[in-house]
Amino acid sequence: MSGETAAGRPYHHGDLQRVLLEAAVSAIEESGPTALSLRDLARRAGVSHAAPTHHFGDKAGLLTVLATQGFHLLADDLGRVRKETGSLLEIGVGYVRFAVEHRAHFEVMFRPELYRPDDPLLVAAKQRSTDELQAGVATLDESPGDERDPRLAGLAAWSMVHGFATLWLSGALPPEVGDDPTSVSRAVIQGLFRVG
Repeated sequence: MSGETAAGRPYHHGDLQRVLLEAAVSAIEESGPTALSLRDLARRAGVSHAAPTHHFGDKAGLLTVLATQGFHLLADDLGRVRKETGSLLEIGVGYVRFAVEHRAHFEVMFRPELYRPDDPLLVAAKQRSTDELQAGVATLDESPGDERDPRLAGLAAWSMVHGFATLWLSGALPPEVGDDPTSVSRAVIQGLFRVG
């Protein structure tokens, strides 16, 4: 099925959702998720003003799809790092790397007021990423008598890496930490949790 762009050029309907999502990522990287408008998105993608509405319904629908995509990407990244390294430290570094490399997704994923948090596809994607983080926490060695609650350990690990990623992206860290989020986050995580 095909349609027509705002300029009268045909587009392949099957690719339009991907094109619109890519345009949304660019717009969010430039101005943040709250400034995003479907009209601007249509202009960026070179399609009619109705095209984004046809695919996503409204801005919340678009951001729901973007957040769902982000949670799947995060789960894929964390799972790959866990399988390759078996290290909670490297999973934490992978989380920070994801935030830096997928900034637009990251800025939407943890803002449930922007999307439909009860969307079944989003809930499933979010659970996948949570499961991968919990699987990473399970890689910690337990010493005899260790009564650490795995849920609290997972929350502590997530809080640390999410907080670091958020501070990095907002430019709130002091300049003397350097400009490599991977090495800085590795040092911070290793120093606080003493994980390897």
